[in-house]
Amino acid sequence: MVCQASGDPLTKLAEATALLAALLIGAATERVAAAEPSAIVVDLENPLANPQPLQGYLRQTDSPGPSPAVVLLHSCNGNWLRLDERWGKRIAAWGYVTLSVDSFGPRGLKNTCDSNGPVDLGLDAYRALKYLVRQPFVDPARVTALGFSQGGWLALVSVERGIIEQTSQTKFRSAIAFYPPCRAFRGDMTVPTLVLVGELDDWTPAEECRSMVDGRDDWGTSRQKGQGIPTRLVVYPGAYHAFDAQGLKTPMQLLGHHLEFNQAATDRSIDAVHQFLDATIGGKVQAQ
Repeated sequence: MVCQASGDPLTKLAEATALLAALLIGAATERVAAAEPSAIVVDLENPLANPQPLQGYLRQTDSPGPSPAVVLLHSCNGNWLRLDERWGKRIAAWGYVTLSVDSFGPRGLKNTCDSNGPVDLGLDAYRALKYLVRQPFVDPARVTALGFSQGGWLALVSVERGIIEQTSQTKFRSAIAFYPPCRAFRGDMTVPTLVLVGELDDWTPAEECRSMVDGRDDWGTSRQKGQGIPTRLVVYPGAYHAFDAQGLKTPMQLLGHHLEFNQAATDRSIDAVHQFLDATIGGKVQAQ
């Protein structure tokens, strides 16, 4: 609708008053939405203690007691708020606290798809975990790391036996990785782990994840039999990289790789994630 200005001063005053009222109402609505306790931006660290303090998008539950929680780690193109909208909101509706981490904003990064990310990126999952375990509404013994592509790599790094996992005072109870780069992992996981990947993924191939689950890494070394906790791998036929991203209903090429949304794979992955979370950190306090 196109509005034409009137030459009447009283009419102009009325129009200006109406416009101001609309702006004030809109601003008030935005403040109410920002104040919603189950969906807020939080600082994970004190800026005085860390020159690049992380932020995250936090969703709480209505549970009166401490709840299990999930740390969400975005892919190489960032979009942490979109990740929260796509998965954080859904998982929170299942009764889990969710924290979608912004790894790029504090570092001044837009994406790392065509380059390696900063080395200290590997610590972000534990920085988020350290924040969560201090919250009275979170059960510190029931937190899962959930990542996508590069974030899936971070999730695996966080739970595979190694220097990062061993030096952390707090631990994840389980991990989920969507289409992660599985090369260089032997799959010596310290907790139950779920890997979800498309059979047609040409960026993070399913075959490399099969090798990881079998205990073979990119260097030709093998995991000893019985070492680590078995990883569950689910491969979705006909699915490409980023199969759960609805914004890719029209397929696209990125750096020579095919990205495409797949509804069937997405639906199945939602069920797989829900069941895995319920089995590893959900419901009543898990037996130690």
